[in-house]
Amino acid sequence: MNTFHVWWLPFGAMGRAREDGMENAKWLLDRLSQSFVFKTSKPFGETVGTSVCGFEVSYSPPLSRFKFERLLAAIPEVDLTTRPE
Repeated sequence: MNTFHVWWLPFGAMGRAREDGMENAKWLLDRLSQSFVFKTSKPFGETVGTSVCGFEVSYSPPLSRFKFERLLAAIPEVDLTTRPE
């Protein structure tokens, strides 16, 4: 798998991950599902007119915002950009 860009946008008790391409989003969700702290997400689909798509993640007691960001950053194929709330 080649490296791809992920934009992480936190919003209070949840956040959005955006990737370039549906295949990258599916691959990332599969990879994250292997972690015991990450089990659910809500897709928000593709951005009209672009190849950008993504999903939403709600934080829970075992998965804080910072733990999730560390989980994303630890994946070698992910080039992570985070934005503050």
